[in-house]
Amino acid sequence: MGAIKSTSLKKHLAKKMRQNRPLPHWFRLKTDTKIRYNAKRRFWRRTKLKV
Repeated sequence: MGAIKSTSLKKHLAKKMRQNRPLPHWFRLKTDTKIRYNAKRRFWRRTKLKV
């Protein structure tokens, strides 16, 4: 990807960066939740974004 990006594309990439993080540690320690990890994690080499 080139260095010159539109603002809308930058916003889209920034959102995907925020989504691509593990669960907070304190969330895993909650007693009633069954969620143990972020199922929607994305590795840059395996899964490409549709941009």
